[in-house]
Amino acid sequence: MQAAATRTIATARQALTELFRQAGLDSPAADARLLIEHALGIDRTALITNGERALNQDQTRAIDALAARRLKREPVARIRGRKEFWNQTLQVSEAVLVPRPETETVTEAALDFVDRGGLRIASLRILDIGTGSGALLLALLSELPNAQGIGTDISPSALAVARANAERNGLSPRARFVACDIAASLQGPFDLIVSNPPYVTHADIAALAPEVRDYAPAIALDGGPDGLDSYRAIAGEARRLLAPGGRLIVELGAGQEPAVRALFTKAGLRVGSARKDLAGIPRALNAALKATITP
Repeated sequence: MQAAATRTIATARQALTELFRQAGLDSPAADARLLIEHALGIDRTALITNGERALNQDQTRAIDALAARRLKREPVARIRGRKEFWNQTLQVSEAVLVPRPETETVTEAALDFVDRGGLRIASLRILDIGTGSGALLLALLSELPNAQGIGTDISPSALAVARANAERNGLSPRARFVACDIAASLQGPFDLIVSNPPYVTHADIAALAPEVRDYAPAIALDGGPDGLDSYRAIAGEARRLLAPGGRLIVELGAGQEPAVRALFTKAGLRVGSARKDLAGIPRALNAALKATITP
């Protein structure tokens, strides 16, 4: 690999960027920067200010080993073992999805509901269904100092990651994690329910980008034949779990808003607007008990 012949941090970065570009990776420069920082144990400032520093053999081998993993389309976040989400750094493993920027749209929609109600310092009770790494729950707890939250998941391995993330971000006193399907073992009411459920149709999984298809846990992707299995399950539990005046906010896959809206309406919920992500895709749909929702 060409990166092995480089002699300085700067030339290693240039070579790795070009290698990734030729391989057709989406973000070659960013990937190269992050992997070199990880290999050398340095931050971005040190990467820039020490560009002319010579690399020794061990450092070159470390960079090449990480590059080889990325060329097999392993996501950078999985190689590094962490991902930034909202205002936190989260541990990730093979048991959980890598948190994505579009999922922050759910956090934004939830905080918009909180702010409209003047509830920032209220003792809210939050439920995160299918918590995975804990990204949504922990982002909300970080913003709401008096809130308490529960994250559920059917994967004990995912829950172990979420607990570790709560601990590393100083939120474990206010976060609890429960192994169950949807919220089967829980009692409501919750003031705020959020979820990023599996929503890829079973047939579409094979066509996903290799970074997702080959490295993400299938259980966190597969939404069944039509991608709506988890939404049906959430709809069936929502009236039992939601507090009067509370809000349910779920992440949507592209094009799923009409179908999920219909499911929630049929379940006796009143459905509000869908918040769009930065690409303009309706991404976060909110619902409440009838007669309690505002636009």
